[in-house]
Amino acid sequence: MKLYYHHLSGHSHRVRLLLSLLGAAYEPIEVDLAAGAHKSPEYLRLNRFGQVPVLVDGSDVIADSNAILVYLAKKLGKTDWLPEAPLQAAAVHRWLSIAAGEIAYGPAAARLITVFGARYNADEVIARSHAILKLIEAELEGNTFLALGHPTIADVALYGYIARAPEGNVDLSAYRNVNGWLQRIESLPGFIAFDRTPVGLTANQ
Repeated sequence: MKLYYHHLSGHSHRVRLLLSLLGAAYEPIEVDLAAGAHKSPEYLRLNRFGQVPVLVDGSDVIADSNAILVYLAKKLGKTDWLPEAPLQAAAVHRWLSIAAGEIAYGPAAARLITVFGARYNADEVIARSHAILKLIEAELEGNTFLALGHPTIADVALYGYIARAPEGNVDLSAYRNVNGWLQRIESLPGFIAFDRTPVGLTANQ
């Protein structure tokens, strides 16, 4: 398998994280976003949206980070990470939707401002970030992980942008349950960290 990624992309990190947690071998290929490599004709043949990551597995090409998480869990038969049972599978997919929705338009967007210079309204996306973080904090009350009582691709999908939310000026200090959850993910065998950027609340760290 080949993974086209960028080291500062949270979408890329979630795929790299799952591959590492599962101990799956792959060839990492970094895409030079600054040079516009993701908009080249060659790359657009892999993903016409011009986004990272993209997974190439033989003749199969899978774009979209959450789709790749599902593919890997299914391909590798990891039913603990993505259960077959309808109710449990639905619980996991619920959080994939949140990763593509509230997380993308909250903490991910806030970080895009400081790391990549995106032109979003900072107050608005930071407020969205705290709105979803409060809900996640409540969901984690008495729960070890998000969807089930053990780690799943739901946790992988949300981890990166929440862990690096302070880079987008989103303060995590008030979220005891969220911070405990982050620490539990970081203690999993095979965990790999998401590269830090000294911006936002982490500028002086």
